[in-house]
Amino acid sequence: MEIKLTHTGKRFNRDWIFRDVNMLFTSTHKYAIIGSNGSGKSTLLQIISGALLQSEGLVEFYFNGKKIEDTSFYKNISIAAPYLDLIEEMTTSELLSFHHQFKPLTHPINQILEEVGLNTAHNKEIRFFSSGMKQRLKLALAFFSDTPILLLDEPTTNLDQAGTKLYLELINNYCKDRLVIISSNDEKEYSFCNQLISIESYK
Repeated sequence: MEIKLTHTGKRFNRDWIFRDVNMLFTSTHKYAIIGSNGSGKSTLLQIISGALLQSEGLVEFYFNGKKIEDTSFYKNISIAAPYLDLIEEMTTSELLSFHHQFKPLTHPINQILEEVGLNTAHNKEIRFFSSGMKQRLKLALAFFSDTPILLLDEPTTNLDQAGTKLYLELINNYCKDRLVIISSNDEKEYSFCNQLISIESYK
């Protein structure tokens, strides 16, 4: 999979967040979009994911050199971000089963929950989770979706030291063959990345 941005820009009202982004993201590589708070990192990641529409330019997806012409590209992407909500009335197992209907999971639910330290919360409603538990679940949904592209926005938000260690283990164990793009201003979240992209360069 490849993602190509050509003269891509985004503005809100009259204010440009970034402009003229020309970039090619390629399979198996790891990228970090870095910059200060409010600089537009998350906005660019959301445009790459298709959650936001760019104001100018193109965002294109390619598979084996062939452009994906329809909206099916979303099937190739999984994302974890602080602004994405979970269905809090569901239990952990119910949410994973529901998610599996749209994006197949790579492991059985029991194993996924074991991997992210939520094995005792199988039948617990998500509304009773701590913020750290919710973040672990968001990471589980992203990392264990069968997708070649993984987008992560501030992935250790609300995680303690053990949770941060878990995140790095998930990267090491489940991302060798995936295209990973991380939006962050915390070096520990992206120290393994092949390429750093400063959003400040596109102002």
